[in-house]
Amino acid sequence: MIEELLKEFRQGSKRAAARIISLIENEAPEGKEILRVLYKESGRSYIVGITGPAGAGKSTLTDALVKLMRHRGYRVGVVAVDPTSPFTGGALLGDRVRMSDLTLDPGVFIRSMASRGHLGGLSWAARDALVVLDAFGCDYILVETVGAGQSQVDVVKVADTVVLVTVPGLGDDIQAAKAGIMEIGDIFVVNKADRGDADQVVRYLQSILEQQTKTEGWLPPVIKTVAWRGEGVEELLDAVERHRSFLVNSGHLDPLRKMRLKEEIIERVERLIFARLKKEVRMDGVLEEVYSRQLDPLSAAEALVGEIIPQAGSAGRK
Repeated sequence: MIEELLKEFRQGSKRAAARIISLIENEAPEGKEILRVLYKESGRSYIVGITGPAGAGKSTLTDALVKLMRHRGYRVGVVAVDPTSPFTGGALLGDRVRMSDLTLDPGVFIRSMASRGHLGGLSWAARDALVVLDAFGCDYILVETVGAGQSQVDVVKVADTVVLVTVPGLGDDIQAAKAGIMEIGDIFVVNKADRGDADQVVRYLQSILEQQTKTEGWLPPVIKTVAWRGEGVEELLDAVERHRSFLVNSGHLDPLRKMRLKEEIIERVERLIFARLKKEVRMDGVLEEVYSRQLDPLSAAEALVGEIIPQAGSAGRK
């Protein structure tokens, strides 16, 4: 099954790509095996994160950006992360609803994925889907997050360029985001700029950004768009390409990607250890010792971890 699926995938089958992502999303053993193979064939895509508060028009902007990228000859993948259904665990919104006119384009692959309760917006399945789309030959991959305010910071763990979308009329919400989500943006977009106070929002954002620059040598631009009319989208794509060139020419891109990979490996180690703790460690006796105050919680935790990683539990129970 795996070899046949990979053969279809390498021939450009969207159906095969969709099946592989489903296997990964369902945590099937075949999905993990395929992911290990495809990782060696990835590393060429440029990933753009599109995030911001709910109602900012991220889906419309993503749709317009994909169309322009296709016009410029790029092959594009989209991972649209939607809220998780409390009943099925799946995505509440589907890609066919969002971008139905793009699904028939052979140069576009769109996948809606559930956030699965991840406060930062990106489940592990969504992250792994990026590897699949990278190996599928996408020049650009757009990651559109759920849009629940300041919690949408996981996108910085996968994206080379982060586009932060806001709209006029948020007022205090932008101020509240100043110490959180504002710091992850490489490019800022004021969408729905046909509203009267758009220029005021642009000036406000520019004043903040002049005081805090995420990457030395890059001042994030603030771009006005009216996504449903396609206005400002070309300027946005130009800014994405300028930021990409800046990262490459300044030597920032490779260290940025290596730092993200280091964090990913550490997070995966934590997940594996946690999974083994839940599955293999019995803590009934330890719990009684902690409850009776014979043992403190920190020493108990060190002892339990020590059952899996002996050296990690050296400071545990004596």
